[in-house]
Amino acid sequence: MARAIAGHRTSGRLARGRLLTSTFDEVVATALWRRTDRPGHDAARLLRTATSWRIEGLATFRHAEGPAALWYRLECDRAWRSRLGRVQGFVGDRTIDVHCERVADRWMMNGVVAPGLERCEDLDFGFTPATNLTQLRRIALPVGAQAVVPVAWFEPDEAGLTELAQWYGRQAPDRFGYEAPRFGYTATLAIGRDGFVDEYPRLWERIQ
Repeated sequence: MARAIAGHRTSGRLARGRLLTSTFDEVVATALWRRTDRPGHDAARLLRTATSWRIEGLATFRHAEGPAALWYRLECDRAWRSRLGRVQGFVGDRTIDVHCERVADRWMMNGVVAPGLERCEDLDFGFTPATNLTQLRRIALPVGAQAVVPVAWFEPDEAGLTELAQWYGRQAPDRFGYEAPRFGYTATLAIGRDGFVDEYPRLWERIQ
């Protein structure tokens, strides 16, 4: 795990108050969350490249199988459509090493097609609040509008990628109604000016 994270660490310099990595990727936002349903934290950052957007982060939390630490990366095109995802780390004694990629209209996980996900433009990691940002940026709802957003969903307790039906309704510039019927979850999400979730009721709260 340490090697995986170190491999993505780059030196940088300041330009107009923002950090530019050595590959000229611009860090545009960072976030730190605390889990509220169990001990755990998550740190993430949003980067802009010449051709894409990227979220990368590290989630650590208590799991029924033991301590969990998951490094993740999600890449989108400039229109915020998910293209690539990577999750590495461990959950208890289990090693997690997952690569997801959208090829044409098909999602693949570790080189194998995940069926039934043709309409899913977004990749969602269920163990972090970070990936809601790309969904909200892509659908770009005005206040008063709503949308059903099916996503290709990865959770380390699941066997593979599955579709998760979600609903968003924009109640205010910084408030979205949210529903995930599979889990019986309904809440109002508070969104920061940078697009990251500030409050995910009963699950996460942003502390920086």
